[in-house]
Amino acid sequence: MSVSPSAFDLAYDELRARWPESTEEHDIATPYGPTRVHVYGPADGRPLVLLPGGMATGLVWFANAAALGRRYRVHAVDLVGDAGRTERRGTPLRNADDLNTWLDALLDGIGAADVHLCGHSYGAWIAAGYALHAPERVARLALIDPTQVFSGFRPGYLLRALPTLVRPTEDRVRSFLAWETGPARPDPAWQRLYALAHTVPDRKLITEGRPRVADLRMPVLVLLAEHSRTHRTHRVADRTRRALPQAEVAVLPGATHHSLPLTTPEQLNDRLADFLD
Repeated sequence: MSVSPSAFDLAYDELRARWPESTEEHDIATPYGPTRVHVYGPADGRPLVLLPGGMATGLVWFANAAALGRRYRVHAVDLVGDAGRTERRGTPLRNADDLNTWLDALLDGIGAADVHLCGHSYGAWIAAGYALHAPERVARLALIDPTQVFSGFRPGYLLRALPTLVRPTEDRVRSFLAWETGPARPDPAWQRLYALAHTVPDRKLITEGRPRVADLRMPVLVLLAEHSRTHRTHRVADRTRRALPQAEVAVLPGATHHSLPLTTPEQLNDRLADFLD
């Protein structure tokens, strides 16, 4: 008996269609279950692994894939424990050490001794922790409006986000997105996917302390959203420069936390490509 696709699956497929035509779908074996990776770019290109924010899915990078995939082999990941088409089975996912072991297996599965690693929001927290865990495997590290890396969340943001986490509905999440993104207005298809992702059962996002970023030794780029409501942007920029004097730190004009990396992707793509080159 066939099973009708869920609203989330339909929204997922709709956004998947926005990726370049030659994008490949790979399911990489890990101890925590097969991980879905959207792959685009030259087969001999340097691997660039993109980790999304929570509930965003790897598809959120659709506006960046074509530009970044001209030179790099882009691997956009559906995070383990989150909504998407990464399956969670096998070893239980418990803590940040498990996330590091999962990424070890993922990089082994794509056949990469080392990669450029880029993460947004929760994905940036995972990326920073992994760069400390396996610095020899991260050539360059890019953190896009990272959360829980250089500072905590603003209390007002957490109060607004709480209903979307405790009693998530599509309407509640859309209202929260409208509050945070304001006039930036992320892509409607992605907004629908993000809202429905909150209703997917059995998600498990890991929450632990901030990574010891002062110990990072590889080149690091930190891009912050000018109007992010998750934190006070310029305060985070100052903290970042103090903690990592060698890092490149820039503020993306007009961007909000949840509108990245979708809105004005050209400025993000250009900043990222300049750093990776």
